[in-house]
Amino acid sequence: MSKSKPLKAIPGEEELEDDGIDTEQLDMAPDDPMRAFLPASFGKQKVVTNVQVQFDRTKRVPLDAPDTKGKGKAKQIQPKFQVRRVEESSDEDNDNGNDDNDDDNSDDDDEEDYPISHELVIKDHTKPVSCISLDPSGTRMATASHDYLVKFYDFPSMSSDHLRAFKSLEPSESHHIHSATFSHVDSGQHILIIPAAAQAKILTRDGDNVVEFIKGDMYLRDMHNTKGHVSEITAGAWHPTDKNVIVTAGTDSTMRIWDVNSKRQHRDIMVHKSKTGKGGRSRMCCLSWAGKGGEAAGNMIGTVALDGVLSIWAGNGPYTRPIMEVRNAHKQDTWTGGIAFSHDGRMLATRGQDGDIKLWDTRKLKIPITTRTSFPTPSAPESNIVFSPNSTNLITGDSLGNLHILSPATLRTEHTLPVSPGSPLIVVNWHAKINHILTGSANGHTHILYSPKISTRGACLVVAKAPRKRHIDDDPSITTDASAVSGDAVILPNAILGNQRVAAAAALKRGDPRRPEMPAITPWGKSQPDQGHINRSIALSSMRDEDPREALLKYAEAAEKDPIFTAAWRETQPKTIYADVEDEEEEEEEKKGRDKKRFRKY
Repeated sequence: MSKSKPLKAIPGEEELEDDGIDTEQLDMAPDDPMRAFLPASFGKQKVVTNVQVQFDRTKRVPLDAPDTKGKGKAKQIQPKFQVRRVEESSDEDNDNGNDDNDDDNSDDDDEEDYPISHELVIKDHTKPVSCISLDPSGTRMATASHDYLVKFYDFPSMSSDHLRAFKSLEPSESHHIHSATFSHVDSGQHILIIPAAAQAKILTRDGDNVVEFIKGDMYLRDMHNTKGHVSEITAGAWHPTDKNVIVTAGTDSTMRIWDVNSKRQHRDIMVHKSKTGKGGRSRMCCLSWAGKGGEAAGNMIGTVALDGVLSIWAGNGPYTRPIMEVRNAHKQDTWTGGIAFSHDGRMLATRGQDGDIKLWDTRKLKIPITTRTSFPTPSAPESNIVFSPNSTNLITGDSLGNLHILSPATLRTEHTLPVSPGSPLIVVNWHAKINHILTGSANGHTHILYSPKISTRGACLVVAKAPRKRHIDDDPSITTDASAVSGDAVILPNAILGNQRVAAAAALKRGDPRRPEMPAITPWGKSQPDQGHINRSIALSSMRDEDPREALLKYAEAAEKDPIFTAAWRETQPKTIYADVEDEEEEEEEKKGRDKKRFRKY
C-alpha cells in the first residue's frame, strides 16, 4: 500500500497523490483561529483526560499559620502541601536566600513521607462523623455519624464530580453510631456496628443484616448472669486472627466476647471492678484488641474506664481479672476515647479529654514512657488516636480542626495540617495498603488526604477518572427532586432518598437541631388550612367527618319523591290501608289493669 505524500496548500490548484485520490486543501493561514474549530481527522474521537490537571485541582492550598507562641512570625510553607510549623525567625534569616532554598528542599522531603499533598472532601453527613473505616483492600469505605446513618462508598465507582455514597442506612433507629469497622480477616466482607444502644450488629459489606446480638436483663445485679449488655455499648473490635469473634465494651462495666454464630449469649465476659465508682461499676470508655504481628498478636485487650483505670486483659483468657492494671492512668470522671496498639503490640497510646496523651510500654505498664499535657481535645467521645502503618508516627486531631502528626518517642507535633478550621477534628485513620489519611470533622465532612506519588488507588482512582456524563435530571437547579436522582437511575427499595442538608437546615430553623421533624400534613388531616380547596379537588373528601346515619337520611326525601327501584309502577302502586283497632285494645288493657288493683292484697 503506497504512502500518501504531505499535502501542500496551493491556492487554486489541486495536487494528485500517488494513490490516485484528489484532495482539495483549504486556503487558510496557519495562525487562523478558525483551525481550532475544524476536525483534524474523521471517525470517532477519543477523549483523553489530562490526569495531571485533575490532580492539580485537588492540591491543598496553604493557609496562614497561626502564631500560637506569640513570638516572631510563622514559617511560610510551600504550596505543595498544607503544613504548619511555628518557629522563631529573624531578619537575617529572611534576608538569606540560601536558607529559604534549604527549607524548600526539606518540605519536598516531607511531601514524600506523608500523603498530605492532595485532598478530597465528602460532605454527606449533617452531624459529627464518629468513625471512618476501610476494608483491607482499600476499595470500600464506611462512615458513621451522629445523624444515625452509616454510609457506604466504593472508590472504583466514584468520580471527582460524583462523591456520593452508594448506600445509606440507619442500623439502629434513633441511635447515633459510635463506630462501624470492617473485619480485616475475611477481606472486609462484614462490618461491625456499635450504636448507642445495648445491641451490637454485624452487616455485610453491602449493608445487609447478618446478626444482631441479644440484650441482657437489666434487672439482674450480677453481670455474669446476664446474656448480653444491659446498657449502652461504647466500643467494639474484631479479633485479629479469628473472623468469628468480636469484643464489645459497655457502660455496664463489662467487656463481652461474642461468637458471631451464637447471638443468643456472649461467649466470655470481663467485669471491671471499680474502687471509686458507685457500686463497684464504671463506664468503659474505649477498647482495642492488639493487632496481628509480633509475639503479642491477639493476646491483649486494652481498655480504659471512666474512673481513669487502664487495664490489659489476656486475649485468650482467663477473664477473671486483668493481667496488668494502672490506677489513675487518666483523670477520673473524664472520658478517654483514644486507645491504640502499635503493630507489634509492644507500645500502647491513650488519649483522653483531660488533655493528656500518654505512651505506654506493655511489657512494663507501671508508668507511661512519655506524656503530653494540655492538648486541645474535642468534646466528642469518639476522639481517637492511631499509629501509622509502620508505627513510626501517631496521628490525631484537635478541637481547632488541625491534624497532628506526632513522634512516638517525644509525642511532639512534627507537622500540623489545618484540615477543617473552626470545626473540631474527631476521628482519623491511616490505611496501610493505599497510604491514605482520612479524617472526620464535627461539621459532617470527611477529608481524604493522599499523594499521587506515594499513594495508590483509592482517591487516585477517583481523581484520575474522567468526569461523569451528567443527566439533565442530575442538575438540582432545574429538577424538582431534592435528592437530584437522574431519570435512568436504579433506586433500591431500602435506599434513603432526600436531601439531608435540607433537613438539617430545617432543624436549625426550628431552633433545636435534636428535635425531630414534624410529619407532613396529609390532605385527609383535619388541620388542613385550605379545607375548601381539598373538598373541591378531592372527591368524597368530606365523608371523613360525616355521621353515617345523617348521610343516609339526607337522601330519604329525594327517594320518596323520585324512587329509583319502584318508578315503573309508581302510578298503579296501591295504597296501604290499616285497620283502626288501636282504641279497642287500649280499653281492654285498661280494664284488666283495674281488675288487678281490686284483688291486690296489702
